[in-house]
Amino acid sequence: MRVEKRIDKPTPPIRVAILGSTGSIGTQTLDIARMHPERIDIVAITAGANVGLLEEQAAEFSPECVSIGAKGGAASLSNHFSCPVFDGSDGLVRAATWLNLDVVVVALVGAVGLKPTIAAVKTGSRIALANKETLVVAGDLIQELASQHGAEIIPVDSEHSAIYQCLLGEREEFVSRLILTASGGPFRKRSLESFGSITREEAMAHPNWEMGSKITIDSATMMNKGLEVIEARWLFDLPPEKIDVVIHPQSIVHSMVEFVDGSSKAQLGPPDMKVPIQFALSYPERWKSDHEVLDWSETRSLDFEAPDLRKYPSLGLAFEALRQGGAVPAILNAANEIAVDRFLKGDLEFIAITRLVEEVLSQVTDSFEDSFEDRVRADQVARKIAKELRAPTSH
Repeated sequence: MRVEKRIDKPTPPIRVAILGSTGSIGTQTLDIARMHPERIDIVAITAGANVGLLEEQAAEFSPECVSIGAKGGAASLSNHFSCPVFDGSDGLVRAATWLNLDVVVVALVGAVGLKPTIAAVKTGSRIALANKETLVVAGDLIQELASQHGAEIIPVDSEHSAIYQCLLGEREEFVSRLILTASGGPFRKRSLESFGSITREEAMAHPNWEMGSKITIDSATMMNKGLEVIEARWLFDLPPEKIDVVIHPQSIVHSMVEFVDGSSKAQLGPPDMKVPIQFALSYPERWKSDHEVLDWSETRSLDFEAPDLRKYPSLGLAFEALRQGGAVPAILNAANEIAVDRFLKGDLEFIAITRLVEEVLSQVTDSFEDSFEDRVRADQVARKIAKELRAPTSH
């Protein structure tokens, strides 16, 4: 059989906006852009408070616009940049809907990502989504909107990227379940009796990944995995009973798909976020890069175990919120954001994070319609209660 050699014609670089360019995912996305300058044109970048790094990035990549987090801050900084400067949530929307974008990388942390993601979806751009909270808060509504506007959502989380890749070429009716892997965080082997004395420094010491502070704490409580379960439900349109979680301490198998014939597919690789970031940018192509690869001769074992819900009650809360549906996942997410912030500030014990979330879920009794506006209202109500509640005590 004769094999024809494929000759690719030169294509123009993709036009990319990065919402959250100074954070972990944002800076690694810029690393990908440095690897592939002929393929990627960074045209919009945004930052929360790290204006100094944003200036450095703008000097290097010459974007067509930038935005900063503080409302009203653009006027005082306009002379620091050679392009238009925006600010606040409206600035994020301006960046997310800039002219002729091909890809919007949503690398924001928390529910702040919802508004600009909605705006980007309405333009029909590809969304490289690293903001799981957007789908937790309004995944059903976001997917409906994406269908209406022809927008493509490709996940950047390593677990969801793995599932996305495992499902390529497969039919939905052949899928038995999705299996999300979790490292187990820093406390997998720690006794439950000692959880009351966990310090901020201990919770921030993730064994495998280097991440921002909020997601690192979420990994320690396994709320991060619970949020990923909710995200997976909407990304892949499968019910909660077809989504499972297993502990995999090596973080080599990023997630798996089990099929009705008893076979499974897994996507494997070192714990390196550059690979799923690049995949979200390059799909359906795979660009050659010098990312770290596995040394199979040194990979001695792959271990798996069921999560202990006594240690990780957040995971059970997330599954229950997903089963209840509606605005409940939005309430869960908002309460967790405040609880983690209070823990990081020393206002809450580690073991009280989940208890605070549980208390907020029990106290929010408002009824909410299935609209973006009501999901935002649910988020705001939950935040207010979470901020005002007294810290739960150990028991």
